[in-house]
Amino acid sequence: MEMRIIHFYPDLMNLYGSRANVLALERYLKGLGCAVTVEAVAPGGEADLGRGDFFYMGAGTERAARAAMEDFARFGSGLKAAAQDGATMLFAGTAMELLGKTVTEADGSAYDGVGLASFTAKHGKRRIVEDVYGRTSLYPEAVVGFINKCGVVSGVETPLLSEVDLGFGNERERGPEGFHWKNVFASQLTGPLLVKNPKLLETVAAAIYARRGETLPVERPEDPWAEKAYTVTEEQLRLRAQGSHAFV
Repeated sequence: MEMRIIHFYPDLMNLYGSRANVLALERYLKGLGCAVTVEAVAPGGEADLGRGDFFYMGAGTERAARAAMEDFARFGSGLKAAAQDGATMLFAGTAMELLGKTVTEADGSAYDGVGLASFTAKHGKRRIVEDVYGRTSLYPEAVVGFINKCGVVSGVETPLLSEVDLGFGNERERGPEGFHWKNVFASQLTGPLLVKNPKLLETVAAAIYARRGETLPVERPEDPWAEKAYTVTEEQLRLRAQGSHAFV
């Protein structure tokens, strides 16, 4: 099976090793026997969205995200059509904000997102830097990650993490985090997310297969190092979450 990954702005939007999300997915799909092509889209470059199986944009600084949006706007209608058709996407870190209606910066200036979702983002002068431990309705295992942002995202109706036991969510401490609709996954958790959460990597791959009318093979790639790292991180953050609740 041939798969095409469209990676928007891999140089501009690559904070916290965000490119590793694509590398992890590429490796996983190849382990399933797929032929994988990664199409990098630079500002001003072209992309055939109709041929994409997976669309990705990673985290960048707030300034980089605004610069990315100046170019990304031209893909808005095509991206929304692909999402409606069930294409799988992941927008990580500040890239998540670009899926909404507007982004308002700390100085009060604002710019439009692509409008795939109705939420809005508003930056402040305080940075929120902390670990996050939460849960999604997609599978039983916890989701772990790290967040470094300077604002809140308001109006998300379908979050990726419905429960957050440790850390800041979209709008508040221990509030729901991220965005999920059809096969669109978005989260401001970095780390990178698919490397830190093997079950989410598998879930994203399953969504890509499902759009092709296929299910994941029974025999799947294993990464003992990723699994071990997840186990250690999950245990430590769970203990911290339990400890923080004890003082509430």
